[in-house]
Amino acid sequence: MEKTFVYQSIARAVDDHGIDTMFGLIGDANLFMVDSFVRDCGGQFVPAAHEGSSVLMALAYHQVTGRVGMATVTHGPGLTNTTTALTEGVRGQAAIVLLAGDTPVDNPGHLQGIDQRELVKATGAGFEAVRTPATVSMDVARAVYRAQVERRPIVLNMPVEFMWQEVTHTRNLLDVFTAPGGVAEGGILDEAIGMIASARAPIVLAGGGAIHARDSLIKLADRLEAPLATTLKAKGLFTGHPCNMDIFGTLSTPAAYDLIARVDCIVAFGTGLHSFTTDRGKLMQGKRVIQVDIQPTAIGYTQHPDAGLVADAGLTADAITWWLDEAEIPGSGFTRDLDGAGLTRHPVGKDTSAPGFVNYVRALERLEEALPKDRILVTDGGRFMTEVWCRISVPDPRSNVVTANFGAIGQGLQEAVGAGAAAPGRPVVLFTGDGGFMMGGINEFNTAVRLGLDLIVIVANDSAYGAEHIQFLDRKMDPGLSTFDWPSFAEVATSLGGTGIEVASAEELETAIAALDGRTGPVLIELKLDPNDVPRMRL
Repeated sequence: MEKTFVYQSIARAVDDHGIDTMFGLIGDANLFMVDSFVRDCGGQFVPAAHEGSSVLMALAYHQVTGRVGMATVTHGPGLTNTTTALTEGVRGQAAIVLLAGDTPVDNPGHLQGIDQRELVKATGAGFEAVRTPATVSMDVARAVYRAQVERRPIVLNMPVEFMWQEVTHTRNLLDVFTAPGGVAEGGILDEAIGMIASARAPIVLAGGGAIHARDSLIKLADRLEAPLATTLKAKGLFTGHPCNMDIFGTLSTPAAYDLIARVDCIVAFGTGLHSFTTDRGKLMQGKRVIQVDIQPTAIGYTQHPDAGLVADAGLTADAITWWLDEAEIPGSGFTRDLDGAGLTRHPVGKDTSAPGFVNYVRALERLEEALPKDRILVTDGGRFMTEVWCRISVPDPRSNVVTANFGAIGQGLQEAVGAGAAAPGRPVVLFTGDGGFMMGGINEFNTAVRLGLDLIVIVANDSAYGAEHIQFLDRKMDPGLSTFDWPSFAEVATSLGGTGIEVASAEELETAIAALDGRTGPVLIELKLDPNDVPRMRL
């Protein structure tokens, strides 16, 4: 049989899994593998400007496509630069594999040597090692398998001294057993159906673990005459349904929040009921809670439900509907006079911005109308983000890329690049802050230019670290340490090969929107905001 080098076998093993896109930064330990992936396997390599960016790009690729994301870095500092991104992936339950080089074991004094296993463990990601040259293909298969079943990043450690050793490549693919979990049954199901049947004001709530079950959840809600709601991770799942109330929790509209107060039974599918979803438990008080999830650890994660069903969301929703029909349980009547449109309409309020600034909320309302409807929405972290989540819609949950799972800023542009690579031909809209753009976005804007992505970047520039700025003001302290005299982001975008437009008024916003029609590459719109007039985060 034909012999091949280890670096070629690793590339072929990745290709064997149908993975055709890899994000990364080349170095001593992975450059030949990447070269083989491109030249021998016909794969696409997306070169990042920073190692952490490559992991973030892979996270967004997984979010948009549902497929395993693949990234690669070299050893030592190449890996240490990914720790925040890996933690983001762990918190976001993202199935990606990071191919990381490692320094030679026979050189313990290597300049870039570090205990990579312990480093990876600290992030919560999984660690898999290339054991020997002969096991390379199986080791790659194990990493891809674990990423999917464990729903977290897996780092595959590749000793650099293996790369030029000869092996016989074998094709190894491991069945991931991704068939849906079973339907709930037995006494707990009977109790749950009894609670649901007796409810006079039920609601069906879907999280990120239930986006595959849309039709079944709508059928159940219609049968119950119950409104539909989602968590942030499932935003867009019920768009267009007359009883959709959009996001449940601290991001709800005032009308939806008031409606939740009247609810007596919450039937939650595929959500761990995060504290923001429950408004720190306040929205659960006085209500029966039925929680359905295929992950046992999600049941009772924040508070213990009245009934917990470890089962598939769609199959269980179908079973509940069947039993309601079998027992001839009447609908609740809860949605008969419901104003669905009013439940999703956030109030705008007065324009109190000082001269020389654009009103942020009014700008978002206008952008919601004007931005491409088939967009993928990416939101960086920062004070501005919750208004984006509330006011900018998405066509479906996979088109909603949230980068705040670890509470970090400066990750949005990188994930926007990954989203663009995942869905060629679709526009990607990124909302980021000035601090986040300076921290991470400025590194990768030119990457988007080089790739020719259809990317629209909206920078909410309040010339401050907004979350810290408001804390200084609340304590009646000088906020000077939180304010910055940044360069013109519009000019920076233009110098990096894109198109930059500065917006300091409603009229200039219209000019910027008009310019989007003829865009030929990445466009950055810099919203000049009054730091004292940006709404507080809804958390």
